[in-house]
Amino acid sequence: MDAAWKRGRALRRFAGSITVMTVLGHTVLGFEQAYLTPIAGAVTGMIAEFVLETVEAWAWRRPARYRGTPGQVADFFLPSYITGLTCAMLLYGGADPMPVVLAVLIGVGSTYVLRVRAPGVAGHRTGDTPGGHYLNPSCSGALAVVLLFPWVGVAPPYGLAEWVPGPPGSLVPLAGLVLVLGSAVNAGLVGRLPLVLGWVGGSVLQGLARGGLTDVSVIGALLPMTGVASVLATGYVLTDLGTTPARPRGQVVFGLATAAAHGLLVQFHFHVVSGLLSALLIVCAGRGAGLALLARVRPATVPVPAGARGLSEVPAGAQP
Repeated sequence: MDAAWKRGRALRRFAGSITVMTVLGHTVLGFEQAYLTPIAGAVTGMIAEFVLETVEAWAWRRPARYRGTPGQVADFFLPSYITGLTCAMLLYGGADPMPVVLAVLIGVGSTYVLRVRAPGVAGHRTGDTPGGHYLNPSCSGALAVVLLFPWVGVAPPYGLAEWVPGPPGSLVPLAGLVLVLGSAVNAGLVGRLPLVLGWVGGSVLQGLARGGLTDVSVIGALLPMTGVASVLATGYVLTDLGTTPARPRGQVVFGLATAAAHGLLVQFHFHVVSGLLSALLIVCAGRGAGLALLARVRPATVPVPAGARGLSEVPAGAQP
């Protein structure tokens, strides 16, 4: 099965899932963000992608990758569409959609500015884009806006389930979203179940370790995993197709590393804005540094035809 076709199918399914989740969130769960926010985020992401791709295609003297069949055009814009909806879920700026717009601009922009060439791949010499991005765009954009503007915050857990009544509402995210949406999306649709298992297993281990070695309650350390915010972050932020490994072993390591970084940030009170987003950004940066180091060690001997790769991910065969 062609890698580009598989990636396009995964992107379409991911985009469909997050679209459904956005609609359910604003009509059933009670997302507190303005209704305009996800629309503004998605439109901003696609416009930014179009402009940046046009400029880069002109600079590298290659055809823009949004030129092609309708399916190819849709697949090209889906990563920025997903980034827009994800940032709209992550951030809360009241009725003002501009914080989300800025986060999306930063996130999409980072995919063009911060790149690393895959080990053993000489795509640059064939007219293709100079490497693939390594920072999770939704994560980097959201964290940048929260740090720049203190009045903007990461959406609080209660703000994502405002209409779920009573104490039983705490079980809805765990039983419904994790088992149905999370498992289905990451296992059958986008192939990121090993990553989710690594993250969940690592989170349980770090919670047990903190409970056994410190005065932290084990229940208190594990309970946040059952919240809507954690479920959404697991299903739609952590499992980003472009910045996570394709191989199952690499996915498990990535998930475990994110859980370990999250536990350290929380345990030692680094006063970070969002423990999960900060941990994810740290792991993505570390993975990017590792890919850059491997690219210097391994000679670039495998050319990649122009247009064969999507901007949003390093070739699967080259991912650790």
